[in-house]
Amino acid sequence: MTTLVFGHKSPDTDSTGSPLIWAWYLNEVKGTPAEAVLLGEPNTEAAFVIRRWNAAKPRIVTEIADGTKAVIVDTNNPAELPANVNALDVTAIIDHHKLVGGLETKGPIDITIRPLACTATIMHDLMGDDAAKMPESIKGLMLSCILSDTLEFRSPTTTAHDRAVAEKLAADLGIAIPAYASDLFEAKSDVGAFSDAELLRMDSKEYTVAGKELRVSVLETTAPKLILDRKASLMNSMTDVAKEDGADQVLLFVVDILREEATLLVPNDLVKQIAEASFGCTVSGDTVVLPGIMSRKKQIIPALKI
Repeated sequence: MTTLVFGHKSPDTDSTGSPLIWAWYLNEVKGTPAEAVLLGEPNTEAAFVIRRWNAAKPRIVTEIADGTKAVIVDTNNPAELPANVNALDVTAIIDHHKLVGGLETKGPIDITIRPLACTATIMHDLMGDDAAKMPESIKGLMLSCILSDTLEFRSPTTTAHDRAVAEKLAADLGIAIPAYASDLFEAKSDVGAFSDAELLRMDSKEYTVAGKELRVSVLETTAPKLILDRKASLMNSMTDVAKEDGADQVLLFVVDILREEATLLVPNDLVKQIAEASFGCTVSGDTVVLPGIMSRKKQIIPALKI
């Protein structure tokens, strides 16, 4: 039986590249039939990375049959996975997020969750000496994942090890990191073709805070004005998106990669309350700038309170 390798819904670069990396490793090194799949359409940066490294775009699946062998990467949160995830035959989890709980497996499995900035960095470590066997395309995917998740080492999630692995990969590929990261961020910022609802769900995760179901969305960009110019329509769309997704509120953080700050849209008193309680700021309008806030995982989610 072929093992499906997949990450979370709303695939970003790490959740698109890491399934491809690990499926290559299982197929070519371990001799285990595997296929990378996606649970949704990849974002613009991930789509660019697939093209840049001549990788085959994984097929998108909306349903996975009970009993299917699976490796879950870049998440361990059931809310970000197929509804029947506990009926799958999950054989491994590789992740760099906090342990959420709620997953149930058919037997003991391999679980690797490490405090690194990127799932692909963990995969490099798990491969050991076999990492030297990676072809150029897989090295390129791995480098892309690390640069994306670390925002070219700007994110506070970045570790010295993430940087060292990325620099080694870039040297092997003959790539200048600043130039390539600029290409990544340009692709990430190209969101003009997306509807408001698509933007709100593009890089989004579900969390419960003080009994409130929150969809926490982050848009990382080098051109925040393009998004903030749409703030009125985005805030109007939050009501419908929250209702359709069973959430109490959508929070949208627009992360300015170059200025290293986030702007939170504040459509109502609930978000104002959350912002002031969580970040110690004073909100006087429909947006608030949060200096130094770059990471949902390390800075936003742990701080959220009502």
